[in-house]
Amino acid sequence: MGPALCLLSAAAFGTMAIFGKLAYEADVGVSDLLLVRFAVASAVLLAIAEATGALRALPRRAVLTGLLMGGVGYAAQAGLFFLALERMDASILALLLYTYPAMVTVAAIAIGREKGSRRRTVALAVACAGTALVLLGAGTGALDPLATAMGLGAALTYTVYILVGDGVVGAIPALALAALVTTGATMTFSVVAVVTGGPDLGFAASGWIALAAIALVSTVVAILAFFAGLARVGPSAASILSTLEPPVTVALAAIAFGESLGAVQLAGGGLVLLAVVLLALPSGRAAGLRGQSSRAVREAELAWGAGAGRGQSRS
Repeated sequence: MGPALCLLSAAAFGTMAIFGKLAYEADVGVSDLLLVRFAVASAVLLAIAEATGALRALPRRAVLTGLLMGGVGYAAQAGLFFLALERMDASILALLLYTYPAMVTVAAIAIGREKGSRRRTVALAVACAGTALVLLGAGTGALDPLATAMGLGAALTYTVYILVGDGVVGAIPALALAALVTTGATMTFSVVAVVTGGPDLGFAASGWIALAAIALVSTVVAILAFFAGLARVGPSAASILSTLEPPVTVALAAIAFGESLGAVQLAGGGLVLLAVVLLALPSGRAAGLRGQSSRAVREAELAWGAGAGRGQSRS
């Protein structure tokens, strides 16, 4: 059951870019999409966290930290991701975002939280080569430079978010952190809506269906399934199983929008995923940060991964 739950979570995450594209086709704006997504997701997660007691007796500082992680870090990452999605194929963006495990590893080694190793060096070289193939395989002028920069910026922002979160999430239950992060992001995009003249929610019913899917399937279901799977299989296995996410996005983008990756890009994407698996494989000694797991817990793409997940795993 554990592996199936992790695969379900990865598949749910993989649909996010697809539903995002469908929302754009219904004339949903980026800021409105993000506001509705986080408002709905936070309401559901807060209700579940309250019902399960995950929010009880949380220190005020922990609550503030969770809100700031969502309102600043995750809001920035999500904003860059969906802005990039407006301008580039979902399949390419999914592969660009998946460079973040390698970025996390490089940064963690650089600041002394993890130790380098031969396997990690090989994995990072493979990730760099794969990213280069994904970008170069598109051909000259085929990629929007701004969208590419925003896609890589989303991965970089997520890296910083993970590293900052690593120092604070151990004391916060994973479900509570997810609820706080989504609430913080809701606050940020509420402010954005006010500053820009208020949300424009007058789009077609198809837009609301896409937004509901993003909030409930690609956020809430993905988070809860990942937590449940993580508790059964552990972070390293969960990390490897979660590499299903980009292939799901690529396959659905081909079906829904006729997107296609060339042979060079497919090879590059394969190398990126291989690097993630290499980084996720456990070694004899547990490292800090994510316990050798490059995607150990992506907190369903919301709250930080392995650190938060450790709070409830194997419970």
